[in-house]
Amino acid sequence: MNMVFKRELPSTKELKNMYPLSDELIEIKKHNDEEIKKIFTGESNKFLLIIGPCSADREDAVLEYMNKLKEVYEKIKDVIMIVPRVYTNKPRTRGVGYKGMLHQPDPTRDPDMIKGLISIRKLHMEVLRQTHFSTADEMLYPENHEYLDDLISYVAVGARSVEDQLHRLTASGLDIPVGMKNPTSGDITIMLNAINAAEKPQTFIYRGWEVDTCGNEYTHAILRGYQDEDGRNIPNYHYETLNSLSKLYDNDHFKNPAIIVDCNHSNSNKECLEQVRIAKEVIHSIKVNPSIHKIVKGLMIESYLLDGSQNVGDGIYGKSITDPCLGFEKTETLLLEIAEELRIINKKYENE
Repeated sequence: MNMVFKRELPSTKELKNMYPLSDELIEIKKHNDEEIKKIFTGESNKFLLIIGPCSADREDAVLEYMNKLKEVYEKIKDVIMIVPRVYTNKPRTRGVGYKGMLHQPDPTRDPDMIKGLISIRKLHMEVLRQTHFSTADEMLYPENHEYLDDLISYVAVGARSVEDQLHRLTASGLDIPVGMKNPTSGDITIMLNAINAAEKPQTFIYRGWEVDTCGNEYTHAILRGYQDEDGRNIPNYHYETLNSLSKLYDNDHFKNPAIIVDCNHSNSNKECLEQVRIAKEVIHSIKVNPSIHKIVKGLMIESYLLDGSQNVGDGIYGKSITDPCLGFEKTETLLLEIAEELRIINKKYENE
């Protein structure tokens, strides 16, 4: 093999023993999990917002953002459930560039995976301790999920991973909602096949063990736009797509049909300010169509302290070093507007 085995990483048990959760935080996370699951089963009419930085690049700025988000949440929690993005693993299309805090706890220094594992566990834990938000992260490496499984309430499988067998089978063994993004090609069938596989019990090899899973009834679709054969970004958040996908879901008899709309990536052409318009259009689609209202459970929004993005090393506090994000001032305005519209929508459907 053309690999250099540098050093053995700590086991999940060892890392959890080093940084354990208190009984209070365990109960808070358990409560959050149940509230989020009720959104996907339809027991709750709250709207899910998976929101936060494109990448969690530095602890101080991420925690400041999360505490600001908590203040806004107190004004909207009657209609919205927030699961903040603390994305510590970043896929790279060409295999180069910043791969997230797991690889580089300091983006300006060389990779250090042991420090990275410690950093990401401490960050997710600190968000839970300071805000009582349990978090969302991307499943870039399925084998690493156990390092954070007692902290995370939501997992996304990315557009480049959704066809991967291990991602699908691992999702079938998780007891929290897992969102399957449509692939970069836009093929909805691939995404639905991933959901189908994750819903079913599976037997496979995981972390050196033969394991059985029970299937995950909370697996669902994330629409993030796609690229055509010429590399142009094509959105898939419009009314017609949502209506069409709701019908496909009905035909295939999934357990808890659900859609989350990703307002950034190919849906926005990575124009972060477009997320405001996209979010409002999705809310309008929910308002005018009962089937879309029933199946669209929430939005994914990339947001940080400052608008836009910067290069690694520029050193601007609270500005994304990966995809451009919506700044916090605009984020707060958007969340308050979404909440007010949701209150109107809930009353509308309650009276019908």
